[in-house]
Amino acid sequence: MKKKLKIAQIAPLWFPIPPEKYGGTEWIVYSLCEELKKLGHQVTLFASGDSKVPCKLVPAHPRSLIKQGISWQDKTYNILNLSEAFKRASNFDIIHTHIDLWELYFPQLVKTPTLHTIHNPLYSGHKKNSRLFIFKHFKNNNYVAISKAQKRLSRVKLNFVDVIYNGIRIKEFKFNPKPKEHFIWCARIDKYKGIENAIQIAKKAKIKLVLAGRLDTGQENYFKKKIKPHLGKQIKYIGEYSREQKSDFFGSAKALIYPILWHEPFGLNMAEAQACGTPVIAFKMGSVPEVVKDKKTGFVVKNIKEAVKAVKKIDQIKRQDCRKWVEEKFTQKVMVKNYEKLYYKLIKKHG
Repeated sequence: MKKKLKIAQIAPLWFPIPPEKYGGTEWIVYSLCEELKKLGHQVTLFASGDSKVPCKLVPAHPRSLIKQGISWQDKTYNILNLSEAFKRASNFDIIHTHIDLWELYFPQLVKTPTLHTIHNPLYSGHKKNSRLFIFKHFKNNNYVAISKAQKRLSRVKLNFVDVIYNGIRIKEFKFNPKPKEHFIWCARIDKYKGIENAIQIAKKAKIKLVLAGRLDTGQENYFKKKIKPHLGKQIKYIGEYSREQKSDFFGSAKALIYPILWHEPFGLNMAEAQACGTPVIAFKMGSVPEVVKDKKTGFVVKNIKEAVKAVKKIDQIKRQDCRKWVEEKFTQKVMVKNYEKLYYKLIKKHG
C-alpha cells in the first residue's frame, strides 16, 4: 500500500469553497478536498475564511473577495494566499494550485513538487500578452490540462504532465427520465457563452427556452440591449440558480442548448446536464466533442441551422445514455483517482 500523502490545495479567493452559486473552479477544488480526504490523505486548503470544507482550512483572507467588493483586477490577496501556502511547503508532499498565472513564480523557490491545473484557456490575446509571456517563461512547471482541446490549442507549449477531465459530485444530480417540454441555456451572461445564438435557435425551432446564469455588473448593459428585448412567454430568464435548484433545473429540460462562441476548456454545465439525463446541443468548439458524445448524448453541431435540426431530433437521444456517459468519464471519483495517480508519479520523479 502506498503511503498517504500530505497535500496542499490552493484555491482562488474570489468565491468560498464550495461556492454558494457560480464557481466552476471552486467546485473542482471542493471535490478534490472531499474525495482525497475520504481516500485517507491529509489535505490542507488555502482559501477564503468563509469556506466550509471537510479538511484543514488556512484562510489568507476572512471572506471571499467578491463579497468584499474587491476588483477582479486586484491580485494582491491571491498572491498573499500563495505566499501563505508556499512558506509552509516543507509540510507537504505535494502542492496543487488552481489560481492561474501568479502561482507560477513560487515552485522554483521550494523543494516540494508542485502541480498547476489550468482552468482557463491559453489561446487568446496578443502574442506580446504578459500572461502568455509569463507562462512561456515558466513552461517547465508541471501542468494539467482539463481537456485535450485546451492542451492542443494552447499558444504556449507547456509541460503538460496529464490531461484530467473535471469531475462532478454526481450524487447531487438526480436522473430524470421524463423531462418537461422546455429547453435550457445556462452560463455566466456573456456573448461568448452563446446566449444570443440560443435565443435564435429557440425562435427558429419554435421551442420554449429558459435562460439561467449570473449577470455581472459589467454585463448589465449587454443584457439590457441584446437579451431583454427577446424575453416573454417563449423565452424566460430566471437569474442564477442555487446549488439546491441545480438538479431540478437540468433534469426538467428536454436539452441544454450551448452554442458557444469560444473554445471552452471544459464546460461543467454540459456534464451536469448529462448527469441528469439531459442531452446537450452544442457548437463544435473547444472541449465540446470530448464532453458530449455526438449522436449518443447529444449533438455536436457547426451552426444555428444544424442546431435547429438537432432540436427536432432530440428524442432520438436516450437519456440513460447521457447519465452513463458521465458516470464513466466525468465524476468526482474518476477525477480524483486520476489526480492521486499523478501525485504519486510526480513525487516519485521528484524524489
